Amino acid sequence: MGGVFRSPGAFATANRAKIAASWAASGRVRAARLLFETSKGWSLAVAAFAVASAVFPILVLVALGLVIGDLPGAIRQGMSSAGGHRLELALAFACVAYLANLLLGPGQDVLTLVVRSHLRDDLQGRLMAAVSEPVGVAHLEDPALLDKLASARGQLLNVLPSDAPVTLALVLSNRLTGLLACVTVGWFRWWLGLGMLVVWLLVRAPLRAAQRGQVAHYRGGRDVFRRSYYLLGTAVGSNAAKELRVFGLSDWIVGEYGQQWAKAIEIFHGGRMRFIRRFLFLFAPVLLAYLGGGAAVAWAGFHHEIGLGEVTVLLGMLITTSQVGAVGRYDLALEQMVTALPDVDDLESELRGRTAALEGTRPAAGLPEREVRFERVSFRYPRSDAEVLRDLELVVPVGRSTAIVGLNGAGKTTLVKLLSRLHDPTAGRIVVDGIPLSELEPGSWQRQVSVVNQDFTRYPLTAAENVGFGAPAHLDDEAGIIAAARHAGALEFIEALPLGWDTVLSRDYTGGADLSGGQWQRVALARALFAIRHGARVLVLDEPTAWLDVRAEAEFFDRFLAITAGATTIVISHRFSTVRRAEQICVLDGGRIVEQGTHGALVASGGRYAGMFLAQAARFAAPEASQ
Repeated sequence: MGGVFRSPGAFATANRAKIAASWAASGRVRAARLLFETSKGWSLAVAAFAVASAVFPILVLVALGLVIGDLPGAIRQGMSSAGGHRLELALAFACVAYLANLLLGPGQDVLTLVVRSHLRDDLQGRLMAAVSEPVGVAHLEDPALLDKLASARGQLLNVLPSDAPVTLALVLSNRLTGLLACVTVGWFRWWLGLGMLVVWLLVRAPLRAAQRGQVAHYRGGRDVFRRSYYLLGTAVGSNAAKELRVFGLSDWIVGEYGQQWAKAIEIFHGGRMRFIRRFLFLFAPVLLAYLGGGAAVAWAGFHHEIGLGEVTVLLGMLITTSQVGAVGRYDLALEQMVTALPDVDDLESELRGRTAALEGTRPAAGLPEREVRFERVSFRYPRSDAEVLRDLELVVPVGRSTAIVGLNGAGKTTLVKLLSRLHDPTAGRIVVDGIPLSELEPGSWQRQVSVVNQDFTRYPLTAAENVGFGAPAHLDDEAGIIAAARHAGALEFIEALPLGWDTVLSRDYTGGADLSGGQWQRVALARALFAIRHGARVLVLDEPTAWLDVRAEAEFFDRFLAITAGATTIVISHRFSTVRRAEQICVLDGGRIVEQGTHGALVASGGRYAGMFLAQAARFAAPEASQ
């Protein structure tokens, strides 16, 4: 029996638990917690200003009513009379209340600006940390997660979730003002104050439901908003500026943005019209309540049941009671903000989970000492049925140069991602000196692999930083940075820059300078060599010169192999003629290694490598023969 029936106290405890759980899940509680966790001092200041902003408008209305109420007596009796003294006191009270209310506005604006800035910095820092935490890149290739990221950054609904705490304070201040107005009205006519409060409480729930539906409708078009912002950023940015103009794409991108934004406006309009229809339906009883309340005040005043001062206070307060339940722009903005706030928490939780899912705690420093082995490795990208790599077998010996060649789309770059542990294989395993790569601490292993990608990053920072980022902990190693640049053939043009090593490598900044494609390529190589200087054991070139002609690429690889002799290097290329000096050449085709050996042995065997090599050589030689 005791397991079936519970005491009233038990029911109360259970109900409190449900209420607490409900509030804990509320976006508004998240917003308040965000502010409190960021700064308890700012929380108290915002709360104090919110209460003051709610109280002082009420005091101003009361003071105005007192002045108007005392004005006739002072006129009849003179300012030296008791009525005149009351008017003076009322005027003094009104002046103080009005000035306090007047000064409160700028103070609150300054506080709002400071707190919002503080919260934005904090939230942006959290997002950066969350997105940067996983050692892999799979999360940056996940559309659903990118939608959440865009929402958390305020790019979908054009509001910043970090503004939610301050906006919540403004909304709650308005609610408190409305509640105090109802109490004040009830002080004179209890049934009128209670009636207005009840009407707004009845209407408030469906209004909020309509508002949530409006925001949900907006979020349903997240892909449209994200594409619109992408097109806008592409049109006004510098990355694509040259191609947009050279290919005459400016009109296209402007038109495409117009079409996408028209879809976004249609989504906005659809959500807004749904809300307006619900609002108009709910407005009817509210309008009747105000007409009835105004008529009751006018009747009482006309029949001298209340004085002129009371009429003034009641009419002003009657209008102000709307703030207890009315929905305005701050309410809609708050709903959008608190709807996006869970995306921040979800991102942190999901990315933390992805990081935790990457197993491996063994230190990787000093590895590999013998070899890196791919054992029946297969890989497919998320939400794809096509295997990029399939049962791949490969051994990369330490201290030797290995070239991996294959046609475009053969899976060469994917292989580098797996070696760098930016992704894990979907089947098979990678073994380092007999230790499964999955057992090594991911970040530690990545410090052992230095990669020059085909789309290497051009940091808009100083030349020294662009090279030193190969080993950020050793940016103070000036001699090492200079040596890496010298080996890569970058020292001469870097020292010739306007500010030498301190020159920012971007024309977007005062005193900055840009480099040619070939110069940038050498800076990227210097960055990789600097990483080798500070502990990296494997150096990978992933087609960083794919846009060069075959002679320039051959010269680059010759230099690379010369300065890295005796190191463990992997060269990825789709051009067979440029890697002939590698000690081991592996042919990747259809996700597998189909041939491997030295250049001479592979050509002599007459297999696939020989056929592709001769075909490419003939294609490059043809223009020379025609000259």
